[in-house]
Amino acid sequence: MRLLPPAPGGPRQGSPRHLPSCSPALLLLLLLLAGCLGVSRAAAGSRRPNVVLLLADDQDEVLGGMTPLKKTKALIGEMGMTFSSAYVPSALCCPSRASILTGKYPHNHHVVNNTLEGNCSSKSWQKIQEPNTFPAILRSMCGYQTFFAGKYLNEYGAPDAGGLAHVPLGWSYWYALEKNSKYYNYTLSINGKARKHGENYSVDYLTDVLANVSLDFLDYKSNSEPFFMMISTPAPHSPWTAAPQYQNTFQNVFAPRNKNFNIHGTNKHWLIRQAKTPMTNSSIQFLDNAFRKRWQTLLSVDDLVEKLIKRLEFNGELNNTYIFYTSDNGYHTGQFSLPIDKRQLYEFDIKVPLLVRGPGVKPNQTSKMLVANIDLGPTILDIAGYSLNKTQMDGMSLLPILTGARNLTWRSDVLVEYQGEGRNVTDPTCPSLSPGVSQCFPDCVCEDAYNNTYACVRTMSELWNLQYCEFDDQEVFVEVYNLTADPHQINNIAKSIDPELLGKMNYRLMMLQSCSGPTCRTPGVFDPGYRFDPRLMFNHHGSVRTRRFSKHLL
Repeated sequence: MRLLPPAPGGPRQGSPRHLPSCSPALLLLLLLLAGCLGVSRAAAGSRRPNVVLLLADDQDEVLGGMTPLKKTKALIGEMGMTFSSAYVPSALCCPSRASILTGKYPHNHHVVNNTLEGNCSSKSWQKIQEPNTFPAILRSMCGYQTFFAGKYLNEYGAPDAGGLAHVPLGWSYWYALEKNSKYYNYTLSINGKARKHGENYSVDYLTDVLANVSLDFLDYKSNSEPFFMMISTPAPHSPWTAAPQYQNTFQNVFAPRNKNFNIHGTNKHWLIRQAKTPMTNSSIQFLDNAFRKRWQTLLSVDDLVEKLIKRLEFNGELNNTYIFYTSDNGYHTGQFSLPIDKRQLYEFDIKVPLLVRGPGVKPNQTSKMLVANIDLGPTILDIAGYSLNKTQMDGMSLLPILTGARNLTWRSDVLVEYQGEGRNVTDPTCPSLSPGVSQCFPDCVCEDAYNNTYACVRTMSELWNLQYCEFDDQEVFVEVYNLTADPHQINNIAKSIDPELLGKMNYRLMMLQSCSGPTCRTPGVFDPGYRFDPRLMFNHHGSVRTRRFSKHLL
């Protein structure tokens, strides 16, 4: 596949790099680039680094999601750093992807679910957030060529939000999937023009199409500018369609039977308690098959990674390129008797793989630092030499960790927030259930509900490994887990934990849910610089303040 001309507004004849040396536009461009070059530890050399971000869809870390990716682990993880404590601020595709692009928590980018009404690729998102994404800054302020291929946001291409003609600001080359993940019979926006694909494996299998167009970009891009690539694969998202050569693999693989598999969610939110335990044999057979197919689809991702790195090496660019591999959220298959999905507050849904290699990153490293996908944008801008202080991002740059900075002060907590989906109607699949539930299976186990709305503080320090969560429901239900003693989050200790610590965690949650930019990076409960004022737990009427969840974020 030959690379097409760049997206509207992308590099072209007459753009700044083609102007004569005396051009005022060139002088302006040089001034803008100075804003990048002047501050970067990574950009101290004459050639600024390139960056590749590989994003999987629904790939877990806790249940062995990286196991099939042997080449990826060898080519990225073993050649660089693996983060063992990487989290997403929302365990759902569109809010999490919006956090990657903006470097913001969901309460600041206002994408709350996978619908247009939830701000997923809506006109409001396009107008307010897209101009401030890190790719837009890379392109406009740092002179990077920017390339996107794959799934963007779940509602991208919706007619009510500009259709496939809409190319977000910040992208020089744009190969975006219409709406949600598929493997065949899909439509791509090629720099704003629709191209339909069928079901012929050799020319249509989406993971391979993304690999081919990415290789074309590496061969035909400009060599006078650094580049950023974001490749967003459909795997291992449903419908879990593996390439023909991989459809018979992993026949003896089953979903992990860990300690929280097929057990009742005692002392948990009502949505977890409603799951039927034990699961039926048909439900277990279904989730085992889904688990196996998910792994099969990842083998093509592993091939993509290998091809990309080999091409970078052949072109002489590998040593000057940072490569990130991660996922937009985790996944569960039978934990607490929930069949398959994400959305929940537990480790299996909010924890993701994160592997990084690049200049100055020593091989075979593992970092236990607490990181989140809101850190990817600040990190990539830092690599390009652009100061985080010039942005409104909530995250932190990982570059000091990657390059082995000493005496590093780092965060001890991150925020996780989710707004449940459900309508005030009864699910036709399960007429006996009350209105408000959604994502229901035939046996009437539901994965979501309108009041599955929660916010959590995930805390990690030398002495503590805790998660504190509050639900926005009539109970104001609280879940607290000590993950040192209970890594599978079976025992909710909300009623037995020290009340003083519970109050501090409640206050910290309120602070994080109203944070923005630098205030999202303030000391956590167990940090030396933390200050807790009990008076702030009470409003001016003298009653205890509780966390307020926004129902209308747009």
